[in-house]
Amino acid sequence: MAMEIQHIRHIGLFAPHPEEHARFYTDVWGLERVATTADAVFLRGSSSEHFILSLHRRDKRGLHHIAYAMPTDDAVRRAAVVLQSAGVRVIEEPHSLDEDGGGYGVRFVDPEGRCIELSSGVVPHSEGKHSTVVEPRSICHIVVNTPDIRRMTKFYTDVLGFRISDWSGEQMAFLRTDSKHHNIAFNVAPHASVNHIAYLVSGIDELMRGISNLRSHGIEAAWGPGRHGPGNNIFCYFQDPFGYVAEYTCDIDYIRDESKHQVRVWPRSPQSMDHWGVAAPPSAELRQAMTGEPDRGWVDA
Repeated sequence: MAMEIQHIRHIGLFAPHPEEHARFYTDVWGLERVATTADAVFLRGSSSEHFILSLHRRDKRGLHHIAYAMPTDDAVRRAAVVLQSAGVRVIEEPHSLDEDGGGYGVRFVDPEGRCIELSSGVVPHSEGKHSTVVEPRSICHIVVNTPDIRRMTKFYTDVLGFRISDWSGEQMAFLRTDSKHHNIAFNVAPHASVNHIAYLVSGIDELMRGISNLRSHGIEAAWGPGRHGPGNNIFCYFQDPFGYVAEYTCDIDYIRDESKHQVRVWPRSPQSMDHWGVAAPPSAELRQAMTGEPDRGWVDA
């Protein structure tokens, strides 16, 4: 039985001070608050997704969960059967979700403790602009660190049905669930952690307006702008005030014909990291931020 996982819906992160953290993403980054609870803040982009980022109170930074869309409630239930038959630890059986936007979903943990949500029927928003400067539309992708990239790519492809789009040497694997080149990538590191989150904007003009806007708030780009090899996307990375790395990105490749796509192993070189050759290599400070703090997941914490 094949999984029917679609696009990435949202990312949940832990934050010591969710309210303060949320102000950066609303006042500077370009998201809009949709709900606040005692322990979490929910933020939307300009797409119809109910929210694309949630910040959950905890002293230590880390990943709360990654949510993927499913087409129907029945697809969620079928996914739960596949997970259970594969011996995957399901921590929340299919049920009505108690989070802003509702929906119906199942939650499980991957082999390194990351919580993954598969959900359907989430209340959508009308698409539209809400900011005058920069308007991130959706989560383009998340990159997570792993000490065992082969194990993780095998789980995500064999059990969840993701497809590998490309490799960057033996260092990174780029995976997709739909036609977009990747919505998750695994990067080799000493421990599991969040590397960075990329927010999709409408194009190069908006990306450059985003750079200018952050500069006006005293935040300089940590890496970029440039154009990556794998995915061909234009990028610019920043460190947010609370230690996470966030990226504006646009113009990513889409794989329209699965039968013609061939996985490529890109060399680890400055040219494949930035086709344009204008972005200096990431600084030691940015690399350290991307390595992140060891994150065993929150389920058994």
